[in-house]
Amino acid sequence: MVDDPENLVLQLLRGIRSDMGDVRDELREVKRRLTSLEVTMANLQGSVANLHGDFAGQSGRIDRVEDRLERIERRLELRDA
Repeated sequence: MVDDPENLVLQLLRGIRSDMGDVRDELREVKRRLTSLEVTMANLQGSVANLHGDFAGQSGRIDRVEDRLERIERRLELRDA
C-alpha cells in the first residue's frame, strides 16, 4: 500500500510533464505567429512611408503645375491683378 501513493505521484508528474510539453508547443506557435505579425507590421510601416513619399512627390508636381499655370495666365493676361 506504500507503493500506491508513490505511483500516484509519478502518474501525476508524468501528466504534468505531458501538459508542459503541450504548453511549450503552444508557446512556440504563439511566438511564431507574433513574429509573423511583427514582420507584417514592419512591411505596412514601410508601405505607409512609401505612400507619404509619393504624396510629397505629387504635391511637388502640383506646385510646379500651378506655377506654370500662373505664368501662362499672366502672359495671356487672364488673371485679375
